[in-house]
Amino acid sequence: MKTTTGIILVFALAFLASCEGEPGPPGRDGLDGLDGESFLGSVFEIEGDFTSQNDYMLYFQFPSNITVYDTDVVLVYILWDIAEDISGNPVDVWRLLPQTVVLRNENTGNDEVLQYNFDYTFADVQVFLEGTIDFSTLLPAETDNQVFRIVVFPADFITQKSLDVSDYSMMMKSLGIKKDLVQKIDLNTQIEITK
Repeated sequence: MKTTTGIILVFALAFLASCEGEPGPPGRDGLDGLDGESFLGSVFEIEGDFTSQNDYMLYFQFPSNITVYDTDVVLVYILWDIAEDISGNPVDVWRLLPQTVVLRNENTGNDEVLQYNFDYTFADVQVFLEGTIDFSTLLPAETDNQVFRIVVFPADFITQKSLDVSDYSMMMKSLGIKKDLVQKIDLNTQIEITK
């Protein structure tokens, strides 16, 4: 009896193991088995002037086709300088905000602080000036035609990649974003700059 039951059990297991259902719909290509969109970041470049009329603040509203979640990370980088590589080609130097500059007040002889800083919500980003200096005494080089890059990506992307977020170039490489994918907007005219 035990032998007959054992043989029936073996046949039943073999029959069940050989059953195959209808194939499911094809899946989307992913990134290491994950949805590629979950790692895709967005980068916006804004340019504008800090003036008394805008309270020394640049305002950027995310486009309606971009969803920023509460768990997303938003970082802002300032175009700090333009250097040259070993071939003599220009290279942008980006620094993560906040950035602080100590300036000498020629009238008082004291050092004063200027800081470029930002805050954000799921709808917008504000880049603004802070510090002890009278903003109306700033030179055009410190207020006019200031360029910033706003980077939006999921928070767990940093954890999984162990990224140094202060290194803008490494961030772009890790996110897989090329220069031509950066959406550029002139805040003075509210016009998108062609790539």
